[in-house]
Amino acid sequence: MDLLNTLVDKGLRRELPTREEALAVLATSDDELLDVVAAAGKVRRQWFGRRVKLNYLVNLKSGLCPEDCSYCSQRLGSKAEILKYTWLKPDEASQAAAAGVAGGAKRVCLVASGRGPTDRDVERVGKTIAAIKEQNEGVEVCACLGLLSDGQAERLREAGADAYNHNLNTSEATYGAITKTHTYADRVDTVQKAHAAGLSACSGLIAGMGESDEDLVDVVYSLRELDPDSVPVNFLIPFEGTPLAKEWNLTPQRALRILAMVRFVCPDVEVRLAGGREVHLRSMQPLALHLVNSIFLGDYLTSEGQAGQADLDMIADAGFEVEGAGTSTLPAHRSDALAGGCGSHGGGAGAGASVCGSASSASSADAGAAGCGSACGGCSGHGEEPVAASVPAPAPSGQAEAGEVRSDLVAVRRRGAGTELAPNA
Repeated sequence: MDLLNTLVDKGLRRELPTREEALAVLATSDDELLDVVAAAGKVRRQWFGRRVKLNYLVNLKSGLCPEDCSYCSQRLGSKAEILKYTWLKPDEASQAAAAGVAGGAKRVCLVASGRGPTDRDVERVGKTIAAIKEQNEGVEVCACLGLLSDGQAERLREAGADAYNHNLNTSEATYGAITKTHTYADRVDTVQKAHAAGLSACSGLIAGMGESDEDLVDVVYSLRELDPDSVPVNFLIPFEGTPLAKEWNLTPQRALRILAMVRFVCPDVEVRLAGGREVHLRSMQPLALHLVNSIFLGDYLTSEGQAGQADLDMIADAGFEVEGAGTSTLPAHRSDALAGGCGSHGGGAGAGASVCGSASSASSADAGAAGCGSACGGCSGHGEEPVAASVPAPAPSGQAEAGEVRSDLVAVRRRGAGTELAPNA
């Protein structure tokens, strides 16, 4: 296909595709799916070889969030039967992190529910970061604590944090239908604060909430403009007890096309396969490794992932290798820029700012409406008013019909940090 040849050439040059090209990827047929995966795989291998980075989530504080993000099982008013607990002590969090590191995780993601941290919370997380790094030499630590106030990103970096996660989740145009308690602009501001403080920014999306192809392209182009080093792609886990319990809009083929589109638009960033992969990709997860270069190992925030050993076996069987602690994840032009203190990466100067470490910046809508405090790879649910959804295709065997609650497909987390059961690392 001429389209795929063009996208491969642009990806190898770090050149931004047109919106029409990105939309065309999402519109390809199932008959063309393997061609799409192969093309995006060439771009992935150019910048990341066959390496797969493993990440591990530690949920420091679970449930009881005052925000109303409809995609999240921890939201205000959620009836999802999830674990609820207050802050883990630093040694408890360090023990949980050690289980993931022992399974091969290179980065530990510390997540806490809530709108955003108090200064006392930042101090508490700083002690947790110190405990984890003392016990696990060379481990990266990413914090995901919600909306940041002035000075908090700098304090987290001083405490040893390497990165900060705050996802955009969906397009600016549809975000108001997902969350009423804060705006998309609030969320963009936090990503920019992380950049400005010299933290590696991590920001991604949640697919499957009833959004259109245009919404998906809009949010990925907005991410390209913000220029995070890591882009987690979550697939909605429709928890019973949340407003989106009946939003089963994804097929494995659709999920793969979304991942391919993200890779073409963000060719040289760490694209991470995050929450919902087991539920929506199922037996086609190995194909996704040709598109992404990073996954979460084991469990998510409030849902269980597949066994960590199964992840390791899948990586090996598909012909990939786990990325070692001594290997730089990012290509040299990005890692050098980050090490050189390029903290703004296009953030902080608003739309149209130059993109550090990327060949061209995206032209997308101004930042504007946005997100729950703990979407790092795992929370799932959605807005009081559903986003306008395209007509879903007939569900294949084993796929839930749209409008059907399928709580049997969602394994709520009952183990790991905050419990007396060992984590699934």
